[in-house]
Amino acid sequence: MTINSDKKTDRVPPKALNGDARPSLPTAQSTLDSVCRSATELAKSAPKPPQRIKLQHGQISVEIEWPQEERPSTPAAPAPAAASASASAPPSTEHCLLAPTVGTFYHSPEPGTPPYVAVGDLVRPGQPVGVLEVMKMMSTIQADRAGRVVEILVPDAHPVEYQQRLIVLEPLEPLEPLEPNAEG
Repeated sequence: MTINSDKKTDRVPPKALNGDARPSLPTAQSTLDSVCRSATELAKSAPKPPQRIKLQHGQISVEIEWPQEERPSTPAAPAPAAASASASAPPSTEHCLLAPTVGTFYHSPEPGTPPYVAVGDLVRPGQPVGVLEVMKMMSTIQADRAGRVVEILVPDAHPVEYQQRLIVLEPLEPLEPLEPNAEG
């Protein structure tokens, strides 16, 4: 049997034999579920958890980003030198407070109120330094050690990624007292 490419051939879909004239197409929900399952399996199979996962439903798009093995210098090269020169401490002594998850970082507890900390402020372990909003839930970000705020890396009300650097601290000796209401 030969088929002429100029002629259209009528093929009967398998479902038509059962009384349904339309072929079975995957629903949007089943396609989305399948994409989500595939992205989850891919993320689980990697040696490290992904830094970012983005799924899009229309025209189906999946983006998965893993953290780089080593980041030789995340900020621009002159910035650490300038910061260490003004702080009179080598860059290796600086400590960064990191975002515990993705979300939106806020400097103050509510709009219109003063920020928790500013550059030059002294902080103690457990002191609030910002708020992270994740899916309409607010979590207080606390200092994990005593130090002086050297730099605030994320602008107010900006999105952050998991383990993104938020605030740079110059660690202080644990015996140095910090007043709860100390300014500057």
